[in-house]
Amino acid sequence: MGTQQEKDELYAMDISDAVWESAPGTEEDEERVEIAHLPGGAVAMRNSKEPETVLRYTEAEWHAFVLGVRDGEFDIA
Repeated sequence: MGTQQEKDELYAMDISDAVWESAPGTEEDEERVEIAHLPGGAVAMRNSKEPETVLRYTEAEWHAFVLGVRDGEFDIA
């Protein structure tokens, strides 16, 4: 997916001004997943209850994840 250099650059990026979004209809005080779109098609993801822990994905990694979700790779039987 992403090279180590891409990951290093992604984690070095200042995202303090990132705009965080969550699924429509979620309440402000409930635990939810939030994402922020970053330059170059990258995406940051965090848990609203632990906003200091942020995962960052390159465009290729995020695209692979979204396709996996659409294909049901993460469905629990």
